[in-house]
Amino acid sequence: MRTRHYLSIAIALILLAGIFVWGNTTPPKPEEAAGRGPMAGQGMAPPRKEASFDSILLATKKQMPQHVLAEIQAIDQKISTIQDSVQMAPRFQEYAKIWREHKQLPVAAFYYSLAAKLEKSEKNLNFAAQLFLDLARNEHNEEVQNWEVNGAIAAFQNSLSVNPENDTTRIGLAECYFGTGEAMKGVALIKEITKKDPEHVQANMLLGQQGLVSGQYEKAQQRFETVLKREPKNMEGMLGLAEAYKGQGQKEKAIALLETCKKTVNKPEFSKDVDNYIKTFK
Repeated sequence: MRTRHYLSIAIALILLAGIFVWGNTTPPKPEEAAGRGPMAGQGMAPPRKEASFDSILLATKKQMPQHVLAEIQAIDQKISTIQDSVQMAPRFQEYAKIWREHKQLPVAAFYYSLAAKLEKSEKNLNFAAQLFLDLARNEHNEEVQNWEVNGAIAAFQNSLSVNPENDTTRIGLAECYFGTGEAMKGVALIKEITKKDPEHVQANMLLGQQGLVSGQYEKAQQRFETVLKREPKNMEGMLGLAEAYKGQGQKEKAIALLETCKKTVNKPEFSKDVDNYIKTFK
């Protein structure tokens, strides 16, 4: 368990356990979250500048040794003779493998997603989507990050078209929407899950985290309490609930829960971080 990671995320609030905002780490105002501002209606975020695949590919090729470019060119020649698009999938897999071997993961993710779309493979679409999402979480270039998260969204959407019942895919897509500021789309997807399973851990965790982001602390509290009902020692749930208590001014409850976290984790560095954080409550 990366306890220092969990605590720093809890302190940051909007980054709790994977909630991220592409190019913007400012949480929305409560009135906006309540539907009176930019997130009202369809929950559309302002347009975001996005890098093009061609520009990413060109920049990547400039870093590659000549023998790698020769391998790529050989696949280009194979593709030029193919007339049936379905037969291109294995060639796109070849592209992806080469780029992945040389640690050029954004380009690899693009070709994995192309191949998976042609194959209509739920498994491979989810793999490509998750690769895009992981890259976006760690990307420092905002325009490339936007391109990566849009790649994740497209792959998750294609996966749901293959299997509309996959809740894990739905959660991944919702996380993308939360990150891009399209919170209402994300909430709608998650609530499809909680209608079927009101105590679904991941779904309630995401809704709880979104409650913290939007300042809806009572709703966040309810969600984290649901998580802990099913998983009493869920550390992210405990930290989230402590934040919900703090947000409502119930500092003693928050401190008591953080003390319980210290005992559960039982690691000196975690306890030290918790103690330092509690000092900020005073």
